[in-house]
Amino acid sequence: MESFARNSSYVIPNVYDIEIQDASWIMVASIMIFSMQTGFGLLESGIVSRKNEVNIMMKNIVDILLGGITYYIFGYALSYGRSSYTNPFISFGDFMIDPSVDDKLMGQILTAFFFQLSFATTATTILSGTVAERINFHAYCLFSLINTVVYCIPAGWIWSENGFLRNLGVVDIAGSGPVHLLGGASAFAGAVMLGPRLNRYDRTSDKPTSSLPMGNPINACVGLFFLYWGWLAFNAGSTYGLSGQKWEYAARAAFMTMLASFGGGCYSLVYSMIKHKGKLDPSDIINGILASLVAITAGCFLFRAWESIVVGVIGSIFTLVSVPFFDRMEIDDPVGAISVHGIAGIWGVLAVGLFAEETAIQTTGDRFGLFKGGGFYLLSVQALAVICITLWAIFSTFLLLWFVNKITPLRMKVEDEIMGADYAEHNIMPLAIENNTTKTSTALSKVRDESGMPRGFRLHDNNNIKMADAYKTHFTDELMVDRLKAAARENPAFRHDNA
Repeated sequence: MESFARNSSYVIPNVYDIEIQDASWIMVASIMIFSMQTGFGLLESGIVSRKNEVNIMMKNIVDILLGGITYYIFGYALSYGRSSYTNPFISFGDFMIDPSVDDKLMGQILTAFFFQLSFATTATTILSGTVAERINFHAYCLFSLINTVVYCIPAGWIWSENGFLRNLGVVDIAGSGPVHLLGGASAFAGAVMLGPRLNRYDRTSDKPTSSLPMGNPINACVGLFFLYWGWLAFNAGSTYGLSGQKWEYAARAAFMTMLASFGGGCYSLVYSMIKHKGKLDPSDIINGILASLVAITAGCFLFRAWESIVVGVIGSIFTLVSVPFFDRMEIDDPVGAISVHGIAGIWGVLAVGLFAEETAIQTTGDRFGLFKGGGFYLLSVQALAVICITLWAIFSTFLLLWFVNKITPLRMKVEDEIMGADYAEHNIMPLAIENNTTKTSTALSKVRDESGMPRGFRLHDNNNIKMADAYKTHFTDELMVDRLKAAARENPAFRHDNA
């Protein structure tokens, strides 16, 4: 036992306390969690306009590639590193971890890294939907490369055996706090720093404009299903194995996760039908279900059945109420990530302090929630975790985005934002425009000057509203006509009907 993982004097961490059957379960769960990236990509690309669909998918790809390589280089080390420099606030050691085949913990180390990597990439991609349709792709790539540090440090606070929040008694089984709240708070910082999309809000009124129609509601719904089923691995896999009684709590986590989603989803159905006078808006249903899943994540096997349903319902309520609130604040969040992940994440962490009870696998350290006779201690440390994670995420994201902006502009050029990121960043023309090449070319020729710049656009470099109006006037392709029709209807998602 002397050669364990680079530091023979260090006690084997809990993160490597894995048996063979545990490793099988963890690996399978990790693979399923990685498939959630497909869900994020489909959901986000389905919500944004069709001229930005490819760009969204590209951002989800670079989240895996760039976020993954930096998590290997330093992210895992800052969460679970083992050295004499490790302290309750940050870990050091095991940078670019690479156990030899002679290492008795090789299998455990690689299994643990793979599982934690799946969580890290999920946390990183939450922000991508919020900054959609106006962030410079090159700037996003740079941010994705270094954003790992935003996630890995608070993950260590809660899940590393040295973390100060863990040692205070904070309980978060699968990441309502260090994954979802962190991602939602980072999304808030990104939305504030970038500002809203062009013409998103009517500056002559204190009310937001009608929400923009979904580019592809089918993709968004399919993305929801990918996330839905991946969430079962997210929560059930967080028992960290099946040995002993862990398998019982893995089953309980899956069961409670589904019950919470039923509660939150049913509430969102009623909410949407009331709001839209008998019709259903897909975005309401999607956000309601995802919010309930976020809310149950922290205590997925700590609650009773009825409590899980209540947690899911309340998570959905908070999210569907907060989405228009952020709109009124003119914080433009196309996918509602601030509400779905941030607000529901806060509730999920606090719910543990209200409803949790101890398990046979010693999850809460013999502490109980307030409603189970445990007093206020667990609720208090859960609230402390919410404050610490929120402040860290907002300020660190602001700092990183400020740094990125010094290197390359965060915001797309106005003319690129108008034409769409698919064309501006990837040279891909939206299908509706491509199918009407003659009409589009004629419209372009009418407004371009000798330099190729749309005629009149340079006259309004400091007036984005006029530029957007000019685009609506001159670039009346099929895509824009569809969007304008849909915006006038009660349910903006039904945009392919010619009626």
